[in-house]
Amino acid sequence: MISRRLLAAAAAAFSLVLPFAGQAQEAYPTRPVQIVLPYPPGNAIDLLVRVLATNMQPQMGQTVVVLNRDGAAGAVGSAFVARAPADGYTLLFVPALVASVLPVTQPSSGLQVNSFRPICQVFSNSMALVVKPDSPIRSLRDLQAAARANPGRITYGTLGVTSIPHLAMVQWLQAAGVEVEHVPFRADGTVMTEVLAGRIDVGSIVLGSAAGRNDIRVLAVFDNQRHPDWPDAPTAVEQGFEVSPASFGGLFAPANTPEDRIAKIEAACAVAAQSDAYRAAARTGSQPSNYFLNRADFTRRLQQDVEQKAGILRTIQLN
Repeated sequence: MISRRLLAAAAAAFSLVLPFAGQAQEAYPTRPVQIVLPYPPGNAIDLLVRVLATNMQPQMGQTVVVLNRDGAAGAVGSAFVARAPADGYTLLFVPALVASVLPVTQPSSGLQVNSFRPICQVFSNSMALVVKPDSPIRSLRDLQAAARANPGRITYGTLGVTSIPHLAMVQWLQAAGVEVEHVPFRADGTVMTEVLAGRIDVGSIVLGSAAGRNDIRVLAVFDNQRHPDWPDAPTAVEQGFEVSPASFGGLFAPANTPEDRIAKIEAACAVAAQSDAYRAAARTGSQPSNYFLNRADFTRRLQQDVEQKAGILRTIQLN
């Protein structure tokens, strides 16, 4: 009898302790969290992720470090995170193209549309078309007319085939019903240099790349409204073309990361993204005031982008 009572008491005590032991094992995070940026350091997106990481630390209760792992237009670092343990300790800071473009253009990377779970959007970049200040092309209608009058002679540059500026231009060309010769480069800065030198007629760039420059004219902004930093530059929509592609992104986690950890990261991201330091960094990069989206809204926007980009990519010769 005594032994049975002792066993029952021990079992009851163990049942009370067990949940707390389980909770201790599941505590998160208990060590530093790393955010992988699949691009080189020293650019606008690198600045944003480092400021975000620093301001997430108080909410996470752990150090949040940034690891640059570039290569293959972002596929190397992205694939590294996709293969990482889904435990919330390895995250990815990247544009939405990791889901909407790379799985199509770099199938050998192993990336899939559903390789990651979106956590929070913390940047959104408008695309734009630019010309040299004395260009005779003064509007999108002028560009459309020039392309029709000079087939095969009008040229435009982007930072590469299937880059978001390239896909934005393809979308406009489809809406305008014209063809223009594409000349790919490696950076927006090079594109603008070539435009100013008159070696290409138009540049399709990330609008923020023109920040602080007064030697280039913005022909059109691909967005639903004018950008506050370029109030005189009309949108494509204003000029009669329903084209408003953007490059947006933020934090992602490997697909099977537990819900409770995703929720904690999202909460930390929300606080960090609204900090004075991050707002200042966002202004430096010509970010719009509505750069932040929570997980639900970010996921919806990403799904729409995947569907839109799939249609555009089907029209492009990838090889």
